[in-house]
Amino acid sequence: MLKDFEIFLKENLPSVESFHPDFNNALGEMLDAGGKRFRPLLLLSVVNSSSPLLVKNAMHIALALEMLHTYSLIHDDLPAMDNAELRRGHPTLHVSYDEVTAILVGDALNTHAFYMIANAPLSDEVKVRLISVLARDGGISGMIIGQAIDCKFEDKKITLDELKFLHVNKTAKLIAASLLMGAIIAGLSREEEKSIYEFGLKLGLLFQVQDDIIDATLTSDEAGKPTGNDGHKNSFVNLLGVEGANKEKSRLLTELEDETKKLDTNLAKTLQKIISDYFKG
Repeated sequence: MLKDFEIFLKENLPSVESFHPDFNNALGEMLDAGGKRFRPLLLLSVVNSSSPLLVKNAMHIALALEMLHTYSLIHDDLPAMDNAELRRGHPTLHVSYDEVTAILVGDALNTHAFYMIANAPLSDEVKVRLISVLARDGGISGMIIGQAIDCKFEDKKITLDELKFLHVNKTAKLIAASLLMGAIIAGLSREEEKSIYEFGLKLGLLFQVQDDIIDATLTSDEAGKPTGNDGHKNSFVNLLGVEGANKEKSRLLTELEDETKKLDTNLAKTLQKIISDYFKG
């Protein structure tokens, strides 16, 4: 599916007619630079396990999700935030171009994500729900408040509960939304949607814990992005140490294995494989 998604992404990179010399290159550059495609994979996996005939239609939503995620990375890397020079093994946009271009490309990908959903080949009812979920968890009730807290509390120690609140919002909710959006497209029941969203929140925390461990233990070349830069941040490694973060990772893996028992058998097998491929290697 990810191979098909990459083809779909390259065929649908956003562009605009203008006499700006390099805006279109910048607009597609970070999207086309690769990445884990973790969120599109989750969405497409849910659809494929329950309603495989809808996978082609769901590509539009998977790309919208990746656009919104990529906008958040572009803005996260800006000098006003993390001031990072590398992302996905590629120079960040404010380095390749300038800060204004990076800000505007981020803005463009954010809004274009919702344009993609609005024009996707799905029913209006489904599209309204998808827009609502993405706006909620990618907006002030999720990623935005998480990022605001992350930046505000640099160099200030917070509690473990506060750290989890930060990362549930900044990272986990968009991952949970990816699964929920797949469930909405596939027409799963509201009870199944609830179970898969709760699973996604724990999966998102696991994703963040592993990312913190990577930052503390891998080189920038190995990770494809700057590492060793979390010294000012409230990370699981900074609060618990590498050993403590690994224990938290193990705890979350155990909880996720229990959570899969609440899901449809086909979907459970799919998610178990994703967990094995991404977090147990």
